[in-house]
Amino acid sequence: MKTWQVDDVMTTAVVTVSQSASYREVVDLLVAHRFSAVPVVDNFQRVTGVVSEADLLRKIEYAGDEEPRLFDGRRRRGERIKSSARTAAELMSSPPVTVLAGTSLAAAARLMDSEAVKRLPVIDDLGRLIGIVSRGDLLKAHLRPDDEIRADVESGVLRRFLVEEIDTVRATVQDGVVTLTGRVDRLSTKDIADRQIRRIPGVVAVVDELEYGYDDRNILGTGLAYGIA
Repeated sequence: MKTWQVDDVMTTAVVTVSQSASYREVVDLLVAHRFSAVPVVDNFQRVTGVVSEADLLRKIEYAGDEEPRLFDGRRRRGERIKSSARTAAELMSSPPVTVLAGTSLAAAARLMDSEAVKRLPVIDDLGRLIGIVSRGDLLKAHLRPDDEIRADVESGVLRRFLVEEIDTVRATVQDGVVTLTGRVDRLSTKDIADRQIRRIPGVVAVVDELEYGYDDRNILGTGLAYGIA
């Protein structure tokens, strides 16, 4: 069963700007491509920052009032400084929030949420830009056909964790919802199957209708004893 990574859904033809790009050049680029942000790269294609629409709007927000004031907080002072910026290097937010190639979709989604960003530049081990992944890109996993998801359920979960019950369990998939029917020997086996299936890219939900022979939770103690982190 394949674990989907940002490499599988990212855009590789990335539009960038240099650190010396002018304010007007950045505005023209964002408007022309209907982007909300653009990565800033150096001569080695390493990402040094990101310029967003919010960074550019400081010039409008503080027009005629760019000079920092005595009682300005750190954030407000930085915004006023950006309002007088003329190049991408002065405008960009740095250090940039990036993600390494090979990062799972789940990890990328958590990073976007924690950093409140809509897209992430994808970099290699040397910090060079190789792609960009957006929130919409992460949702591509849910465009997978039901038969592909079912194949992953059968090969990656049922045949791996339910070897002894493979002939007594059936999985069907409809619009990404996996329904399990049949019977397993232990409750722990039922829980393992449910948990692992939810990790398959494209799975929307799991309807667990499995019956079980006996409840072995008291023997195992906790869910961690199932051997699944």
